[in-house]
Amino acid sequence: MSMRTTPTPETAAPALLARVPVIARPVRQGLWGLGVVVLVMSISAAVSIGAVPIPLATVWGVILDRLWPGLVTPDWSTGRAAIVWDIRLPRALLAALVGAGLALVGAVLQSVTRNPLADPHLLGISSGAAFGAILALLHTGMFLGLATVPLLAFIGALCSTLLVLAVASFAQATSADRLVLTGVAVSFIVMALANVLIFLGDPRAAHTVVFWMLGGLGLAQWAHLIWPAIILTGAALYFRAVAGSLNAMTIGDETASTLGIPVARFRLTVFVVAALVTGVMVAFSGVIGFVGLMIPHIVRMIVGGDNARVLPASMLAGAVFLVWADIVARTIKRPEDIPIGIVTGLVGGLFFIWLLRRRRLAG
Repeated sequence: MSMRTTPTPETAAPALLARVPVIARPVRQGLWGLGVVVLVMSISAAVSIGAVPIPLATVWGVILDRLWPGLVTPDWSTGRAAIVWDIRLPRALLAALVGAGLALVGAVLQSVTRNPLADPHLLGISSGAAFGAILALLHTGMFLGLATVPLLAFIGALCSTLLVLAVASFAQATSADRLVLTGVAVSFIVMALANVLIFLGDPRAAHTVVFWMLGGLGLAQWAHLIWPAIILTGAALYFRAVAGSLNAMTIGDETASTLGIPVARFRLTVFVVAALVTGVMVAFSGVIGFVGLMIPHIVRMIVGGDNARVLPASMLAGAVFLVWADIVARTIKRPEDIPIGIVTGLVGGLFFIWLLRRRRLAG
């Protein structure tokens, strides 16, 4: 007599996912190795390319000399060493962290809302984070030191997220498409309020804030990297631990409930963690849109639909994408930087149109 085992999110949900071809394990491992190599090469290129080109040998020489003094014999100027270590390397690492964080949040939101168009920008989370950051920069002052902007950005992102959920519930806009429309509406409202804060703030600082709202990594410093690194690591570990539950959520609330998942509480927890990640990333990079929309879709075409693979792969691909987007932003109009949000907005807008067309053809 056979015994029936109770399904769990980790065992039952993956079998119910969209029928995406699954790549063999050796091939996946090869892709992981290739992805890491591409990320390291991308960061190296980001440090090397600029208004003052620096050879890759010099880049790695400076890095090795700073990490292990005496390992290599310096044959570069002090100015070049400062460009590599103090300016470009922190910027490249911040781009990788922000890209990984936004892609991770996008993949999670698309799973927990069952909405392929969900991302922190479209759901109003980025707008709320921007509101909180602008409030700190122009009005409250840095009363908590370096933690002030990330904290208020997180609070703004969380309030914006809760507002989207409240409006969607009030308007009975619970379908996937209407939830996105609700997020867009709330985003416009919050950004209007953010513009009021800019208008009422110090005119001398308004230009800097407006540039920051378009996305930029030019103010990256080593001291800034600790916050996004810690938050991203913690969020990634949490989301990886609940990947099975996220798989179940992609099927539907009823299926998730039958697998023992407290749907409402789990969704709220995911939104809070997503708001935390988005708030911290926006605090140090400004508003960068569409990374969370594009990257998870591209990743799913390669690794399949299981979030145990999608989430880390999205982080890796998001990091590579934003590093190269920043390279374009820094070099397209040398020696001036254009806001990186312009680059991601252009690419993301085209991808959004393609995605809508693809969904229409599939439907």
